[in-house]
Amino acid sequence: MQPHRVVFLVFDGVKTLDVSGPAEVFAEASRIAGAHYVLQYVSPSGRAVTTSTGMRLAVDSSAEEIAAAETVIVSGGDRLPLDPIGAEMVASTRHLAGLGRRVASICTGAFLLAAAGTLEGRRATTHWQHTGLLQRAFPAIRVEPDLLFVQDGRFHTSAGVSAGIDLALSFIEHDHGPEIARRVAQQLVVHLRRHGGQSQFSVALQTPVARTEIVRRVLGRLQSDPAGDHGVPALARSVGVSERHLNRLCNAELGLSPAKLVENHRLEYATTLLLDGSSVAVTARRSGFGTPETLRRVFVARFGLSPSAYRQHFASSDR
Repeated sequence: MQPHRVVFLVFDGVKTLDVSGPAEVFAEASRIAGAHYVLQYVSPSGRAVTTSTGMRLAVDSSAEEIAAAETVIVSGGDRLPLDPIGAEMVASTRHLAGLGRRVASICTGAFLLAAAGTLEGRRATTHWQHTGLLQRAFPAIRVEPDLLFVQDGRFHTSAGVSAGIDLALSFIEHDHGPEIARRVAQQLVVHLRRHGGQSQFSVALQTPVARTEIVRRVLGRLQSDPAGDHGVPALARSVGVSERHLNRLCNAELGLSPAKLVENHRLEYATTLLLDGSSVAVTARRSGFGTPETLRRVFVARFGLSPSAYRQHFASSDR
């Protein structure tokens, strides 16, 4: 079997799991299934790097020294969405992206691919916390905020951290078939395919901070009484504005209609109740959805999971 060269681009501050997670998937496939993945680690300078956990990671060479690669993995780091990306990092990313038959980013590594100009006109994703920023910073990219990973041509982008494992397993399935991928997932004690999208993890942070007193009062009303009467007429009356003005304010400040804002807050509260052990019926009543059927419909539409399945997936193991 011909070797399949997988090249990881790393740098100071790189998320350790962005590297070790996919690397373990490829290594396990080689160990149990006879796949021949050869893993290389490169940095822009060719010097060792310090990861997000303080671990020292040796590299094989500089990125520019790499002349061939079947798969390129661009790892993420906490500072990538926040700090200007240096010219050397961009050049290294662009060089490696030009080589790979398959080019992937893990988590915020999408910002490196975007800065290198490789994602323009393509679909992509990143960690749920930064999907909005990625879309604003690179408007030519079609950001998919709720997917664990996205393929567009030879470019693959994945969501936060552990989604790199999901993506690597999908590569094993493509290269060697579903049975090999299933065996690798079993050995690593992970799901071959996780249900739902990354919005499962982000409900509590979907609403931006309000700027005006009127919208802050609306948010306070929702937080203090999720199950109250929060139709647009009632909300508008409670803050002393017209329904039209309330719609305009919520959309301008939060990018949400009042109805969607109410749904988000109720959904956030419902997830908390479920994970705290409340029944589906009690959760539906206390969160303002009324009936279990309504709660289930909203959960399936948003998460791809029923309320019971959500609790099973995300409740603490000691319950």
